[in-house]
Amino acid sequence: MVDLKDQYLRIQAEVDQAIRSVISEANFINGPQVQSFAKNLSNYLGGAQVIPCANGTDALQIALMALGLKPGDEVIVPAFTYVATAEVIGLLHLTPVLVDVEPDTFNLSIEQVERSITHKTKAIVPVHLFGQCANMYAVMDLAQRHNLFVIEDTAQALGADYFFADGRKQKAGTIGHIGCTSFFPSKNLGCYGDGGALFTNNEQLAETIRMIANHGQVKKYVHKVLGVNSRLDTVQAAILDVKLKHLDEYCQARQGVAEYYDEAFRSISAIQTPVRSPFSTHVFHQYTLVVPPTVREALKDYLQGKGIPSMIYYPIPLHQQEAFRSISRCLEDLSGSERLCASVISLPIHTEMTTEVQDKIIQGVTGFFKDKI
Repeated sequence: MVDLKDQYLRIQAEVDQAIRSVISEANFINGPQVQSFAKNLSNYLGGAQVIPCANGTDALQIALMALGLKPGDEVIVPAFTYVATAEVIGLLHLTPVLVDVEPDTFNLSIEQVERSITHKTKAIVPVHLFGQCANMYAVMDLAQRHNLFVIEDTAQALGADYFFADGRKQKAGTIGHIGCTSFFPSKNLGCYGDGGALFTNNEQLAETIRMIANHGQVKKYVHKVLGVNSRLDTVQAAILDVKLKHLDEYCQARQGVAEYYDEAFRSISAIQTPVRSPFSTHVFHQYTLVVPPTVREALKDYLQGKGIPSMIYYPIPLHQQEAFRSISRCLEDLSGSERLCASVISLPIHTEMTTEVQDKIIQGVTGFFKDKI
């Protein structure tokens, strides 16, 4: 699904030098490379403060902790997403309120969000799924009208741009009160292990986040609140600082792969190719098709038989997961998420994909539909 080895080989000299610098300095925890990466990512994001942490799940949990939410408070989250987004809500004894997603962009339904708001609602967590932003203008409008916090889950869309009607442009993750991301190796900006970060334009929130991520310390051995131990490894920060310089190039490469797929599948009526939102660029963390549920598993098996990998993100919506049945709430029908879970299939997409490799994948998909439908 990704080719991290060839991506590394293209920047091997830069990466190796960065790693050697950390080892030679022997400053492995919160070394200068962590601060350098945070500063450079802040500049990339237009000045938002960046607080690195250990992984994307920690980022989501720390964000909720920083907002001072109390057990029983409700947090709205899409039902069609990776478990981590809602998992941290439950771990903090908050109530995940699950809403459906749009059938074309796969991002949360603004109409359902609005109808799900109660006096207990304190936050909305839009997930920028597969690489493009949710409707953040509408989300922020609802948040302002109902006095809610917004935490952007940007793990799959770092690098995407959001366009407002007045011509303003902001990077994904910098529009809400807090943005969160993951640097898992397969992400568009990925390290060689685990890593994550939080973003905010609010100075006070930034200080609270830093404190929580460092055992709740205001200074060494002085603990103001209960916190966690979540820090980005210095080696990983050094690697990320190198790869950040290539992030826009990586996003453009993925967009090129997606456009090539689009053209190849345009004539197959049984396939819905990814829809681009008018208000967001798409950086294609995944290239996800919607196919008839009656053939999805057969297509996956057919491709596997030809040595072509594929993945299903995600096979079970959150409201049908046992872990959430007793702790979550949903006011409305979530059949849209259920249909997507039965219909989506993601094809390989990465920065090193050649036309030759992509043609083999395309031939596999088109061959299946020619033979089976």
